[in-house]
Amino acid sequence: MKTSTRNAILVGLGFIALLVLIDCIYVVSETNQVIITQFGEPIGGAVTKAGLHMKVPFVQKANYFEKRWLEWNGDPNQIPTKDKKYIWVDTYCRWRISNPLVFFQRVRDERGGQSRLDDVVDGETRNIIASHDLIEIVRSSNRKFELSEEAALLDLSGVIGDIQVGRLKLSRLILENASKITSEFGVELKDVQIMRVNYVDEVQKKVFDRMIAERQRIAAKYRSEGDGKSAEVRGQKEKELKRIQSEAYRQAQEIKGKADAEATKVYAQAYNMDPEFYQFMKTLETYRTALEKETWLLLSTDSEFLKYLKSTEKR
Repeated sequence: MKTSTRNAILVGLGFIALLVLIDCIYVVSETNQVIITQFGEPIGGAVTKAGLHMKVPFVQKANYFEKRWLEWNGDPNQIPTKDKKYIWVDTYCRWRISNPLVFFQRVRDERGGQSRLDDVVDGETRNIIASHDLIEIVRSSNRKFELSEEAALLDLSGVIGDIQVGRLKLSRLILENASKITSEFGVELKDVQIMRVNYVDEVQKKVFDRMIAERQRIAAKYRSEGDGKSAEVRGQKEKELKRIQSEAYRQAQEIKGKADAEATKVYAQAYNMDPEFYQFMKTLETYRTALEKETWLLLSTDSEFLKYLKSTEKR
């Protein structure tokens, strides 16, 4: 009984010793840095060297922080520009914990750091945007615009023109101003950029309506020009068709006239060769065309029309 009790005590002591050993050791990786706290208060500076490290078990706690660059994506903010244009501005930045001890004392963890960045970066963005015109936020250089006819008709006064500062320099100003504040709670800002700029919904709807109306006007103009061109083509077609028909009629009449002349000539030659025979043939042709089955003629007996009929009866 004593032996089993002794063994149980040894096992218990060994388990406790293992727990103590495990809690004494903490690991720092290449991507982490650690602040040791005792009863919630930081002890010493940041531990940044990778490897195994020791601490007082159960009393001290290892608080891990990232060494790497972290991302922050802000929420879109509605901001009025200096020239009273209401726009949505969406920004992002890259940051890291440069002083873990100050960071822990001021904001405690990454969530607190993100929250402070929301206040600092959004606030500086609002200050910079509100003190500059819309064109300075949209454009980065004074590159000349090549405007089409459609673009020239739209209201682009807010984004066309020369700039004094430009979007890139405004981003640098936001970075400089925000960095002065973030350094106070152990955060280093690497980059701040304006990710997106857009009109607020009310203004955007008006812009879209104006663009739609302008496109409809341009489409109506193109349709009108197309109808005019179509009428011109149809007119040219009709003119060319009448010219061809007139030329064809003229040529046909010339051919017909020549044919009639040739026929008259032939008839005349035939008539001159045998006038009696020609008269006989013409009379028969007249009988065939003038007299029908139900036709009645009242003629005198000495009518020239009955000349060959009389001669036939005598025979």
